[in-house]
Amino acid sequence: MQKTFTYPKFDYVRPPELAEGRDGHYPVIVVGAGPVGLTAAIDLAHQGQPVLLLDDDDTVSIGSRGVCYAKRTLEVLDRIGCDNRFVDKGVSWDVGRTFFGEGEVFNFNLRPQAQHLRPGMINLQQYYLEQYLIERTGDVPQLEKRFKHKVIAVTPGDDKVTLRVETPDGAYTLTTDWLVVADGARSPIRTMLGLDIEGKVFMDRFLIADVVMAADFPAERWFWFDPPFHRNQSVLLHKQADNVWRIDFQLGWQADPVEEKKPENVIPRIKAMLGDEREFELEWVSVYTFQCRRMNQFNHGRVLFVGDAAHQVSPFGARGANSGIQDTDNLAWKLKLVMDGKAPAALLDTYGEERGYAADENLMNSTRSTDFITPKSTTSKVFRNAVLQLAAKYPFARALVNSGRLSVPSWLATSSLNTPDGDVFEGQMIPGAPLADAPIEAAGQPGWLLHQLGNRFQLLHYVDDASTLDEKTALALAQLAQAAIAIEAIIVAPRGQAPAGLKTLIDTDGCIAQRYDLRPGTTYLVRPDQHVAARWRALDASKIKAALARATCNA
Repeated sequence: MQKTFTYPKFDYVRPPELAEGRDGHYPVIVVGAGPVGLTAAIDLAHQGQPVLLLDDDDTVSIGSRGVCYAKRTLEVLDRIGCDNRFVDKGVSWDVGRTFFGEGEVFNFNLRPQAQHLRPGMINLQQYYLEQYLIERTGDVPQLEKRFKHKVIAVTPGDDKVTLRVETPDGAYTLTTDWLVVADGARSPIRTMLGLDIEGKVFMDRFLIADVVMAADFPAERWFWFDPPFHRNQSVLLHKQADNVWRIDFQLGWQADPVEEKKPENVIPRIKAMLGDEREFELEWVSVYTFQCRRMNQFNHGRVLFVGDAAHQVSPFGARGANSGIQDTDNLAWKLKLVMDGKAPAALLDTYGEERGYAADENLMNSTRSTDFITPKSTTSKVFRNAVLQLAAKYPFARALVNSGRLSVPSWLATSSLNTPDGDVFEGQMIPGAPLADAPIEAAGQPGWLLHQLGNRFQLLHYVDDASTLDEKTALALAQLAQAAIAIEAIIVAPRGQAPAGLKTLIDTDGCIAQRYDLRPGTTYLVRPDQHVAARWRALDASKIKAALARATCNA
């Protein structure tokens, strides 16, 4: 049915273990070459860890799956060295509109502040995302990929994990120090290990219709409750690449999936929405139900679960792939420190702590949005419709409307890795917060703050004029790079250049100072995943060392 995309075929390569009649060993093995597994493999290899990526298929995901990728996800992809292809190919948007009946009740902006590099969201078919990530793997020398290699058995041990892998040429055995499982919602490995996943299956069905058409609708998210073209149900519209438009029609639990997917039943629904005069072609049709579930624990010894293998949410709010990629963002730097012998294995427990909290937040919002979109009683539907009517006039009611609270970065405010504030600050950059972007100038070239941060611990130190930084302070900052876990010191200032050896970022229009509540002497310790670890109003080497120890479970 699809005409806008040609599926690539990735070569199967006979593994050396079979050719040479031996078992193989790799420090890290990632299973699953979807968006989450690919990001995990690239991130670990990008940081210098040898990684083997296994997948049982030889192409990208078939059909219409993930669509919306949030600003935070784009920033993570930037951090691991991806280029602008995702944004260039995708459809960028910031504004979402909510309709009830025939009229708009309100709209929102995902990027109310200017001066951020990335948009609030892009819409991009998942097969493009996967294709671009696979192409990125070719630039990462520490990463080996094997397609048509299916894991059929997993045996965890105290010091390693043993895998049995099936190929077109027969089966072979691998061992690994650490296994990262990204094999999807049905996770065969989770099943092999007999691990639990608990939650709720929602009694409703939705029709996905991807259509190719030339339309002058703006690049926005449009959500309808009870529209005239689909009474008593909901509809969602997104523009994707290649003039492909994603339309989601609520069907109800009693709908027959087989019948609803037939073109003779799909096309009249689309014509009722678009009008008989608009020409379009069906690109993809499917019917889905959804569930909100999570594992009780994401890390099991040397086996680490990420993405849908660990937690599943409804599609409303774009929380699936976005939360999975944030899982890898959280896990990779911790696993690297443990593998390098610079942090205890207890640091990996904080992966489960921090991303378990994020999963609970996602599940809560996803469940609430699904309950709002698909009320299961007359009373709940009356309440919902009353809220929608009030939202047209009253701001307080808009906060109650839930057509899918869209994915936002996880704020790790309660993490045990944070050093609590001892000084008074204003603004949102609290310990645990994801860093806000801002324009900068570095070495005379314009750029963006987040492009200068990540993949290592860093210290932002603010002064009025970088050229006046005193020798004692410069020496103290430079010495931070000599520790077992190095900290790169960066001077932030509105002007000047710090002494040789210290990077200087010019806060060109005061945006960093405003967003981070900076004044002379203010210092931020930043984690490798671009979250705030600690902050102070004055530079104190002993406090920095203590905060670093806490952030790495070395305290």
